[in-house]
Amino acid sequence: MDFKTFLFELSPNPTKVIAPTVDFSAYVSMDLSKDNSALQRFDHSSSEAWTDYINAYLQNRNKSIAYGGYLEVRSIYNRSEYFRNQNAADSRNIHLGVDLWCAAETPVLAAFEGVVHSFQNNTNYGDYGPTIILKHCIETVEFYTLYGHLSMASIEGVCKNDQISEGQVIGWLGNSEVNGDYAPHLHFQIIKNIANYEGDYPGVSSQNYLAFYRANCPDPNLVLKLY
Repeated sequence: MDFKTFLFELSPNPTKVIAPTVDFSAYVSMDLSKDNSALQRFDHSSSEAWTDYINAYLQNRNKSIAYGGYLEVRSIYNRSEYFRNQNAADSRNIHLGVDLWCAAETPVLAAFEGVVHSFQNNTNYGDYGPTIILKHCIETVEFYTLYGHLSMASIEGVCKNDQISEGQVIGWLGNSEVNGDYAPHLHFQIIKNIANYEGDYPGVSSQNYLAFYRANCPDPNLVLKLY
């Protein structure tokens, strides 16, 4: 069985990684790709403008959580030198996880039983901010899940190899002051082979490395089952 099939067959039901009391009926998809003309109407460099856009998007649809983003080509990363490169094919702008956008301090849940692999505050402009990575071993298959853009409190008192239960609250969403200067959201990513990374793993790929990262970081919707 290949890794994608394994992930999809882990559960017939959607896996919740955020907001335990919010029903899936309150979720709505959102396009943040460079092709969405609505995103050209505000300042991409402003986390406040992004927050206003996302809040209005949710309010207009009477929803609580917006989701999406796997393999989206996004222009938002152009604001940060951390992602840019003089060679366009080496600039990182292809998103490798699913984002779930909602209010700061929303609880974040472990997708599966596992242990804390690593954690770190990634402080580059536009980076994850506080991040937790869990290690899972299910039916002898080893893999990892990454939870980025958390609050500082999320990584206080955490220790490597802490035992984590499926559905356990492992943290809370951070605000723009700590989460890389974004509107509050969770970046959720699945990683097959984490190599030597600790507390961090690329969440955005360039075109030149997309084939590798697409294989190593399959669509989180295989377990989220939101679309």
